[in-house]
Amino acid sequence: MAPKVKITKEMVADAAVAVIRERGHENLNARSISEYLGCSTQPVLYTFKTVDEIREAAYEIADSYHTEFIMSKENDSNPMLALGLNYVRFGYEEKNLFRFLFQTDKFGGKDMDAVLNAPELSGIMEVMAGGLKTDIVQAREMFLTFFCVAHGLASLLANNSMKYDEEQSRIMLENVFFGMAASGKVSRKGK
Repeated sequence: MAPKVKITKEMVADAAVAVIRERGHENLNARSISEYLGCSTQPVLYTFKTVDEIREAAYEIADSYHTEFIMSKENDSNPMLALGLNYVRFGYEEKNLFRFLFQTDKFGGKDMDAVLNAPELSGIMEVMAGGLKTDIVQAREMFLTFFCVAHGLASLLANNSMKYDEEQSRIMLENVFFGMAASGKVSRKGK
């Protein structure tokens, strides 16, 4: 008799991400994970105490993948525009992961300053500040507006059967980006 494969936390978390990617976060449960792994639910619930813990582990993996995806510059002369286009493309190509990361109230109870000051965004803020030849404070202000436009485009693509038009997305993001840079009106506090 062949020995049974030991189900690890990593296997369960990776399977959870796969289930979310294929079926959506609303279908994540011990049974869907065990089906993916080809085992009973017992080892799934043995490695984590609750499905919510599995969801948290899956979120970390998906978030890391998302960061890698959007930080890929692909020969764009403007890193911030490349980041925005990648964000929009992620919404189109990874609909279920996008909804899991950004449309499950993960940011509930936070204000925009808390989101902007998240440590995960420090690399993105540096890219934006470098691209605009400005400081981090101004980059944060510009990022908020730019992010809202990119997020709106990505959300439309993630939640609808729309056709992705990269050139149209690029034009919209360029209009926002260069419009903010040219106007110098980037502060939400009226400075």
